[in-house]
Amino acid sequence: MANIGYSLLCEQSPPQRLVAQAARAEAADFDFATISDHYNPWLHSQGHSPYAWSVLGAVAQVTERIELMSYVTCPIRRYHPAVVAQKAATVGLLCGDRFTLGLGAGENLNEHVVGEWPHVEVRHDMLAEALEIIRSLLAGERLSFHGDYFTVPEARLWDLPGDGVPMAVAISGPESAELAARYGDGMIGTVPDGRLVRGYQDAGGDGRRIGQVAICYGPDEAQCRRTAYELHRWGGFGWHVLAELPEPSAFEQATEAVTEGEVAQRISCGPDVERHVEAVRQFVAAGFTDVAILQIGDDSQDAFLDWASKELLPELRKL
Repeated sequence: MANIGYSLLCEQSPPQRLVAQAARAEAADFDFATISDHYNPWLHSQGHSPYAWSVLGAVAQVTERIELMSYVTCPIRRYHPAVVAQKAATVGLLCGDRFTLGLGAGENLNEHVVGEWPHVEVRHDMLAEALEIIRSLLAGERLSFHGDYFTVPEARLWDLPGDGVPMAVAISGPESAELAARYGDGMIGTVPDGRLVRGYQDAGGDGRRIGQVAICYGPDEAQCRRTAYELHRWGGFGWHVLAELPEPSAFEQATEAVTEGEVAQRISCGPDVERHVEAVRQFVAAGFTDVAILQIGDDSQDAFLDWASKELLPELRKL
């Protein structure tokens, strides 16, 4: 049976509501909750982007059981990897060993706020160094590191969870799959592609395979389609495009030709529980062990969580 998660999307909700949503997700019996770590929203219409790590600290205090996870944090530009390790260890302590550190190579949208966005090959090399630093610090080592991109003259973490902090690494191809297998305790994928899972396993990875699927539940399918279009039409380009655009305005220009019908073809919309179950089933069939559900729209979260508790989760537990 797959673990079913709930996605806290910082781009569409203010921090107070994200904390309340996490508490309600736990009450609804979701297994885990992911949180996006952005500086900007994808589109102006989303309208929010609070600091994910402050939200995580608050969520840790209003929940008791549900696992937490960053989905994902980029440790190569906006944050130094030594600081990412410290943040992860602190959140792990605050939530009682319920935190998984999700890591990836990031997007220009969020990372250019501190300077130039490197070429993709450079980013891959930077991520490899960052993963080595974070892994060593989370293992309790006293670290001295001198790489091509990062220098850590001397560092250690003074407060570490007893069971450590698991790491999961986002993958999009063979190189990132190898990094996930070497440094991570799991992999992250955003599309239900069995080739990603097989690539991770072929590289020696044997941990959790964590995915995320966007849906738009609601009683009016036509309204759900409009909401998905207004807030989530950016999601169909793939990471080779998503990682390069610098501003919400660039995503708006890039999606001018996208139609509501095209968005509805890739995002399940409306009240039909089986349609949403099928969206999750695709990830399970591709070999994912964990699937987080991202409900599109801030004002629909309460209704979604009530419905998920009564109708969606019982059906998903059968997968």
